[in-house]
Amino acid sequence: MSKVQGGMKCVKYLLFVFNFIFWLSGSLVLAVGLWLRFDPETVSLLAENDAPEHFFIAVYILIGAGGVMMLVGFFGCFGAMRESQCLLGLFFACLLIIFGAEVAAGVFGFLNKDKIIQGVQNYYQSSVKNGNGTAIVSVYQKVLECCEPESSPSSGLCTAEKSVKVCNEAIEKFFNEKLFIIGYVGIGIAGIMIIGMIFSMVLCCAIRNSREVI
Repeated sequence: MSKVQGGMKCVKYLLFVFNFIFWLSGSLVLAVGLWLRFDPETVSLLAENDAPEHFFIAVYILIGAGGVMMLVGFFGCFGAMRESQCLLGLFFACLLIIFGAEVAAGVFGFLNKDKIIQGVQNYYQSSVKNGNGTAIVSVYQKVLECCEPESSPSSGLCTAEKSVKVCNEAIEKFFNEKLFIIGYVGIGIAGIMIIGMIFSMVLCCAIRNSREVI
């Protein structure tokens, strides 16, 4: 009996520590999401009303996941300390739902990565061809330090000091880096949640076994 109780206490405190780390991870995910949403360079490129919104959809999913992780981490700590099978079961269910949502969002982002980049490139090219889009083109060239080929109508906006990068290539590189950050954070979240589900189930089983012994 003492061995069962000792093992249960060990798992309980491990789960408590995990949930605290999980809560901190949620804070980090939320911070990364907010940074991507309000990053001055990204905002300046997608600030117009007719700009593509696919990139920000992925960012909003990240922000939502971070907020939910903080909330779930708090209740997980509470459930572990109270040794409540109900709260731990709810914690496991929440982790499973978030894990499923993260996997779905990751698959969606992976499958639509090229579409997101293509959407931004098309938006930029339409601004190049549209005489009223000079301000937008100027912002892209300034932020991304790129120029259009000499044949472009907007080539007059480029100066000798600017990089010779073609803007379409610069757009692809810029948003690839941002999307990879989202992808890596998502993979990290998934790994943490798998560990959390294992701990919560082990503690639930330990609580049930200790009550059966008593």
